[in-house]
Amino acid sequence: MTGGGGGGSLEVGVLVVLLVGDTVKVPNGLVVVGVDPDCVGILSASASTTPKITKMARTAALNRRRRRPLGSGGKSVALSGVFADIEEGIGPILKGKRVHSKQPGGVHPLDNHPSSVVQVKYISTRDPQRTPVSFTDILLGGLAPDGGLYLPETYPQLDAAQLTRWRTLLKEEGYAALAAEILGLFVDDIPAEDIAAICARAYDGSDDPAAGTSFSSAEIVPVTHLEDSLYIAHLSEGPTAAFKDMAMQLLGELFEYELGRRGETLNILGATSGDTGSSAEYAMRGRAGIRVFMLTPAGRMTPFQQAQMFGLDDPNIFNIALDGVFDDCQDVVKAVSRDAQFKKEYRIGAVNSINWARLMAQVVYYISSWLKMTENNDQKVSFCVPTGNFGDICAGHIARQMGLPIDRLIVATNENDVLDEFFHSGDYRVRSSAETMETSSPSMDISRASNFERFVFDLLDRDATRIDDLFGTQVTQGGFDLSKDPAFVKVDQTYGFASGKSTHADRVSTIRDCFERLGVMIDPHTADGVHVARQWADQVDSSIVCLETALPVKFAETIVEATSQEPETPERFKDVMDAPRHVKDLPNDADVVKSFIRESIENTEV
Repeated sequence: MTGGGGGGSLEVGVLVVLLVGDTVKVPNGLVVVGVDPDCVGILSASASTTPKITKMARTAALNRRRRRPLGSGGKSVALSGVFADIEEGIGPILKGKRVHSKQPGGVHPLDNHPSSVVQVKYISTRDPQRTPVSFTDILLGGLAPDGGLYLPETYPQLDAAQLTRWRTLLKEEGYAALAAEILGLFVDDIPAEDIAAICARAYDGSDDPAAGTSFSSAEIVPVTHLEDSLYIAHLSEGPTAAFKDMAMQLLGELFEYELGRRGETLNILGATSGDTGSSAEYAMRGRAGIRVFMLTPAGRMTPFQQAQMFGLDDPNIFNIALDGVFDDCQDVVKAVSRDAQFKKEYRIGAVNSINWARLMAQVVYYISSWLKMTENNDQKVSFCVPTGNFGDICAGHIARQMGLPIDRLIVATNENDVLDEFFHSGDYRVRSSAETMETSSPSMDISRASNFERFVFDLLDRDATRIDDLFGTQVTQGGFDLSKDPAFVKVDQTYGFASGKSTHADRVSTIRDCFERLGVMIDPHTADGVHVARQWADQVDSSIVCLETALPVKFAETIVEATSQEPETPERFKDVMDAPRHVKDLPNDADVVKSFIRESIENTEV
């Protein structure tokens, strides 16, 4: 029998669906199992009666989403002792083994309920077999064994009730609480209470400079009005004054947590053209069982960025200056990662944006910014994102695929306009090292976008065989052209992408205008975003949130050129430029880098 407001009687061995407010006859001593989308519990009756099904005991396995009690009062008991008797019948539900039909674009409906329990698995963009992998297994890796990038098998779907509840949650409990709930949609192999604790440590913020918190804002990501329909989401309140801190602080906590559970160590290998390196190193410094090997293009970062990284003297941090551009560094990282034997023997992991956990963390601030910008769920918001590697805006794509009401995702590039060219023409043309320009927004100086594969995977209906050809073969030969592919129209019509580019003159002009006219100082990368957002302001029907990338102090030379004033240096960075430098110069050679990693691991303890 099933419930539904009636007054039926319960029978031993019959699974009954009970709804809030149902009344049933409970024979003496019968154990009643109640299943609700929010909780699973057990109620024992001490006498034959006709009670209402009221409070139920929750389980840790399901206590990962909203905490609404089934009712009030009643007698609840723990699952231990009786669980074994009902394992066969109710166990699959308790463990989240619910089957969902897949929809186009890798979307699952979550039964149209924000708290449904699902198994979350990940697949490689280049695996035609779609072999499922767990979150904690891909957390400590980077590239898939076949060279692809990981994405969820399906994207969880948000509904109106969930967004409404999250708007209240963000106001009342803050960013960390919201992050814990969102991460719970993507992670099923870390208990909810542990996710909450991890987020609370990662996103520790205060408006008091003397508080010693990781973030210098209690909001973590404030959103402020710039002009007309343009807003700024401030992502640079973290320990290194760059938006990369938003993901790296979480990764540091996740890595330490999972390595501790496993009793293992990890050697993180990454590449940076600017802020990734310092964010990763500050997130991982001093953590037990972790070493960081960070490759940088020699001489291609600002003096402040170099000082921030090379000034660290922690024994688990290794800085490598490579003779080449950023993409050469990225190629070495990928080459090392593809050496399966070396990767396994020396426990090589990744923190670049190819690591799924970073994108997952970035999804949170799209949702938090949208919640702050809206009063109801019918309102849409556009985002303009300065990007080179396509990581930051890829998180926006994922949020949009989840059902977040995003109008446009606007890509802002600098002179290295690989992405802008694609979004205008369909031609993805990889630049050579010689063609890659050194600009005043160096974090975007790329010849190809390492995260772009994830979007094209969705664009081409998750055709892994074709992705393997495009990114495993054609990209190495110079690129590919989708202009005549029927799927290309979906870039705009289905996925809402637009783009624009900015030059050095545009950056300087935008920085000067914002400072002189609006009294706001922005860094060169954020200026790229504001410049492009202004181009699109009259073409969209929504407000545009520009994602800030860093504080101006990290790019003082360009700021002085634009404003004739030195940017303010936060107190915590006063001594950065004077610290001794610790860096190893190496040639652009993966084998040489592997030898250095091997020697460093063998000669240091963590």
